[in-house]
Amino acid sequence: MSASLTDRLATPAVSDDAHTLSQLDALEAEAILIIREVVGELERPVLLFSGGKDSVVMLHLATKAFWPAPIPFPVLHVDTGHNFPEVLEYRDATVERLGLRLEVASVQDYLDDGRLRERADGLRNALQTQPLLDAINEHRFDGVFGGGRRDEEKARAKERIVSLRDEFGQWDPKNQRPELWNLYNPRHRPGEHVRAFPISNWTELDVWSYIEREDIPLASLYYAHEREVFQRDGMWLAVGPCSQPRDDETVETRLVRYRTVGDMSCTGAVESPARSNAEIVLEVAASTLTERGATRADDRISEAAMEDRKKEGYF
Repeated sequence: MSASLTDRLATPAVSDDAHTLSQLDALEAEAILIIREVVGELERPVLLFSGGKDSVVMLHLATKAFWPAPIPFPVLHVDTGHNFPEVLEYRDATVERLGLRLEVASVQDYLDDGRLRERADGLRNALQTQPLLDAINEHRFDGVFGGGRRDEEKARAKERIVSLRDEFGQWDPKNQRPELWNLYNPRHRPGEHVRAFPISNWTELDVWSYIEREDIPLASLYYAHEREVFQRDGMWLAVGPCSQPRDDETVETRLVRYRTVGDMSCTGAVESPARSNAEIVLEVAASTLTERGATRADDRISEAAMEDRKKEGYF
């Protein structure tokens, strides 16, 4: 007697362990599918590339998705003007190595000509939204790849892998399309665009495990190094042109590394002896704090800080 339909559906399609995809292989395959699907459906996609580890992993996945052909879209960096020099050097070297077209939207340009005003707290991450939306409109990008992951922050866990943005670049969490059976719908009306998050289902540990497996080079400050830092709000901030200690804050030289490499003025380092990808994997596996919660001052402004920025058009 043939097996019932229920029995057949309950039986894995591949039962041989030798042919079962590993966790990283499954995540890689999903991300490559998303990248190919969005590029196949849209006319002018772009990848947000800051030189940080998540955007580096996305770029590596895009390279695999279209190999041996070159990556068929440019990369876009929204530069706050307070970026770590090591990250900018890495960004430029990577763009040159892969033969990519780099577009830069500069927050400093907006401050210089008066389109934006410096915040009282000096945090420029919150000023990235308008330059990003203007760059999307100027270049008529209809699909924007972002490196957001659901484990980073509560608002990012609300969003789908493919997210519709209206003609103002804004996100409405109540107006999300279902993605049943992993079917992605990037269609949109003129003036709208979509954001796509190929590594949405990855965790920080997945990212570092993949970096280790693929031997992906990163900017040096992801690894343990000595740096002059001072403590503020429970974080170690680096001494720099845009990040100076107050009278009651003491500068110390400590062995630190960065879990995320955003704006210098609001991105904290963590004390760590990890100098290799393997050591970082072990460190992240044992951590009980998310990378943004532990090291990003801009996410501490309010409980809904990230969600408010996403609604305004931030990625």
